[in-house]
Amino acid sequence: MAATNEAKSKSNSVVDDLLQFLNASPTAFHAVDEAKKRLRSVGYEQVSEREDWKLEAGKKYFFTRNHSTIVAFAIGKKYVAGNGFHIVGAHTDSPCLKLKPVSKVSVHFYMILPTMSCRSVLFNLVQVTKGGYLEVGVQTYGGGLWHTWFDRDLTVAGRVVIKEQKNGSVSYIHRLVRVEDPIMRIPTLAIHLDRGADGFKVNTQSHLLPVLATSIKGELNKVVTKNDAQDDGETTESKSSPNNSKHHSLLLQLLANQLGCEPDDICDFELQACDMQPSLVGGAQKEFIFSGRLDNLCMSFCSLKALIDSTSSQTSLEHETGVRMVALFDHEEVGSNSAQGAGSPAMLNALSRITNSFSSDSSLIEKAIQRSFLVSADMAHALHPNYMDKHEENHQPKLHGGLVIKSNANQRYATNAITSFIFRELAVNHNIPVQDFVVRNDMACGSTIGPILASGVGIRTVDVGAPQLSMHSIREMCATDDVDHSYEHFKAYYEEFSNLDQKITVDM
Repeated sequence: MAATNEAKSKSNSVVDDLLQFLNASPTAFHAVDEAKKRLRSVGYEQVSEREDWKLEAGKKYFFTRNHSTIVAFAIGKKYVAGNGFHIVGAHTDSPCLKLKPVSKVSVHFYMILPTMSCRSVLFNLVQVTKGGYLEVGVQTYGGGLWHTWFDRDLTVAGRVVIKEQKNGSVSYIHRLVRVEDPIMRIPTLAIHLDRGADGFKVNTQSHLLPVLATSIKGELNKVVTKNDAQDDGETTESKSSPNNSKHHSLLLQLLANQLGCEPDDICDFELQACDMQPSLVGGAQKEFIFSGRLDNLCMSFCSLKALIDSTSSQTSLEHETGVRMVALFDHEEVGSNSAQGAGSPAMLNALSRITNSFSSDSSLIEKAIQRSFLVSADMAHALHPNYMDKHEENHQPKLHGGLVIKSNANQRYATNAITSFIFRELAVNHNIPVQDFVVRNDMACGSTIGPILASGVGIRTVDVGAPQLSMHSIREMCATDDVDHSYEHFKAYYEEFSNLDQKITVDM
């Protein structure tokens, strides 16, 4: 009984820690920032890709790219150049609504005036709000279930570029921001005004516009005084701050208040709409996690915590011959093709720089890659009780059933018999449940960073993920047990892969 209570307490601790991570991470930028704080608190040292690296065996490091991708690694005390890397890869981004470069939504009225030459000239006369509302222009990011974003209490978060002046010189800094109040909402149309509609079909250009305020209240409670923005209803005139014509002055002031700067100090930003409801444990038996961004912050958290805990003691790297690594990439939801995505050279660069820090022999990186292993961790589709026919009958992952090993003959997942065996064997050794998933033949299969890194780097890869429901909704759900199973599975992988890999023979 005592052992059972201890296990339950440990599981609750992991889940509580996940909730803290989720609530601190409304965007990829914030997720990376939270990961940095956790790594630094346990002795990981930050290195910069712009500088030379001076690495030592037995030490722990991390670097970020664009502040939305983070790679952390712990070098075994018995590591020598050419030894392998034991990696878990996940992603920090999730489908969302991102503010457009010009987020100020307005309607322009034009007047055609005749000239002496009998030609007509078109003049932009006025710029006014749509129906007296201040709306914010957004663009869809990834393949979200956009109807779930309606009637939610929304705020904005992301990063801002700020101008600073010190001692007569100007510099520009990147700052994270999160407005702590619900400031926006996308209201649905009353059913009385749309009785002929066959279901709820969203036009993402015209329907998916958050309401920030009404123009009447915006005018009565005007807060911007310095370089006042061009407000709705004004004639178009040149203003001293370029942002004033691009974004509502009210939004700029809210950001400035949060950052402790002036609106004119804001040079640019990358912001997204965020749901205000916190992540929490729910269900009649307290068995579920209800949250946004479980895909894929759940796997990001579990892999990060597993790395930290597998390298926390003074002796944890004593007999390690390889490098334990977690790589959390941005832009997976849109194909990974960016400087900070899994399709970039970031992974190969990291492996090469670590290897080259211990030897000048350039051929050793090729040996290291062949001795390495990647767990591509991305959430999986749990069996839905209301849509049982959407799953292949012999491959129906269930909540509480442990990590799902994903396979696809057409290489939408990078799993093969060897890589799945290795990952499954770790589960058997620790009595951790594991499941299998194959998509139906008559349905399209999604993909992950697994095939991208397997083909781009040449590393052995298995694709896995914890089962969840409501994937890509603004509010998703998974099982508390599967968070614990995932963490334990990844931790066992970090601690035991070196020994297990020595027992496997393939290309001999």
